[in-house]
Amino acid sequence: MAQIALTSSATLVSFKGGAKRGAKLSSDTSRLRVSRIGTNLWLLNKSGGSGSGTGNKGFGLVDSDGIYRGVVKVSDGQAAPFSDSYFWAAANNKANSEPSDQDPSTKMKGTSRFFTIGLVAAWYSSNIGVLLLNKYLLSNYGFKYPIFLTMCHMTACSLLSYVAIAWMKMVPMQTIRSRVQFFKIAALSLVFCVSVVFGNISLRFLPVSFNQAIGATTPFFTAVFAYIMTLKREAWLTYVTLIPVVTGVIIASGGEPSFHLFGFIICIAATAARALKSVLQGILLSSDGEKLNSMNLLLYMAPIAVVFLLPATLIMEENVVGITLALARDDHRIIWYLLFNSSLAYFVNLTNFLVTKHTSALTLQVLGNAKGAVAVVVSILIFRNPVSVTGMLGYSLTVMGVILYSEAKKRSK
Repeated sequence: MAQIALTSSATLVSFKGGAKRGAKLSSDTSRLRVSRIGTNLWLLNKSGGSGSGTGNKGFGLVDSDGIYRGVVKVSDGQAAPFSDSYFWAAANNKANSEPSDQDPSTKMKGTSRFFTIGLVAAWYSSNIGVLLLNKYLLSNYGFKYPIFLTMCHMTACSLLSYVAIAWMKMVPMQTIRSRVQFFKIAALSLVFCVSVVFGNISLRFLPVSFNQAIGATTPFFTAVFAYIMTLKREAWLTYVTLIPVVTGVIIASGGEPSFHLFGFIICIAATAARALKSVLQGILLSSDGEKLNSMNLLLYMAPIAVVFLLPATLIMEENVVGITLALARDDHRIIWYLLFNSSLAYFVNLTNFLVTKHTSALTLQVLGNAKGAVAVVVSILIFRNPVSVTGMLGYSLTVMGVILYSEAKKRSK
């Protein structure tokens, strides 16, 4: 929804949150005011005085002349638009009505719950959707150009990232501060390209269910690369939990009716590259001045990826543009497939960022583990690929190992 504009001197009529969720931080909310001191910055003051409410934290419903104007988030005496909750007033058709006696935090809590559920549903849909559509295009439809497909994804991510950050202001734009930082991002982009391209290539030869089983071994490769590159040792229990992760994939491989050796090797390489990117990102962009949130990182990585993928496409997938146009003349749906698939690839990143922002680390781990299982079930229902009891047992063992690994990592911190 569109953001609700706040007046320059609105009254903070309700103030909740803080260290104890739902705790009222001030018994005299009528004396607290929110004054705008910048385009997107408000200051929390005592009414009629210059002292700021330093140390106050929480969220507040802003009112002006008896009309709800929006919600602000307050931290250390400064208030800024609470972008995750400002839609509360509009969503409940209160934007032009008198404030009710009902505690607004109750309504916000219910709306926030539905909002989070919607985000998770969008995250699942975009993740599973792009995976299944990739499989359909590269295997069932016969569009055998995974590098070109990945380049389409990165082009869409470049354009939509710019729109989201520069125009829609979804997150503040972070700038690249040095040539060294640029080359670090370029190195990450190259590894990112390898992981995505190899993942798409593997879908030509492997069913989605087996592809997901191999992808679940990412923690194993992350632990290996972290040890090799940083000499970082985990607790012994963490390494023990990796045994079922690897064992499960070995069992699933032996019981996979559609096993393809080349596809298996490529998928392992894609999983390893994904883990390598994660470790490299922690090493290369570790200083406070170089850290980028995932949205800004994608904004810079995606166009660099296009630069890497364009020559690779022209050399390894000769005349792919002409072939695609020829396909479009016979079946115009291919253009819509590519456009929709490329847009979904961006929304995978967007929804992942939003779900990470709005859920706890534990919830994110649980949702991530469940997402792979849901993708497996949906792919089997759609593509009707044969599965064996041995293969499903192997995949289940891998997922169980990943859950134990996450728990062990959490306890070791």
